[in-house]
Amino acid sequence: QVQLVESGGGLVQAGGSLRLSCAASGRTFSTYAMGWFRQAPGKEREFVASISGSGGTTYYGDSVKDRFTISRDNAKGTVYLQMDSLKPEDTAVYYCAVSLYGSGRNTRPDEYEYWGQGTQVTVSS
Repeated sequence: QVQLVESGGGLVQAGGSLRLSCAASGRTFSTYAMGWFRQAPGKEREFVASISGSGGTTYYGDSVKDRFTISRDNAKGTVYLQMDSLKPEDTAVYYCAVSLYGSGRNTRPDEYEYWGQGTQVTVSS
């Protein structure tokens, strides 16, 4: 069982930055891939970014490429999502998730076994 706790969401103006954190329980954090997804009201859950267990492989959704950066600190059991140049269309609930057998390029929600509770990000224009 893996438990995930996200933090760092909030309200920011367009063009601003936020950093989300996701702390994971368990002693095998470095063995599994992690991902970030987001879901806006009335829309499907959207892939944002993923990272392999070692951190050597990262992958991004087209809508956030070159603006967002995923990273992880295996010693702290935490994955981060640095979000820069935020746009109003980035407004959503952001979720982190664990893929026990993923490669770090996993984009489908059904490839992830554990999910956090989500944190709200609101970008005002």
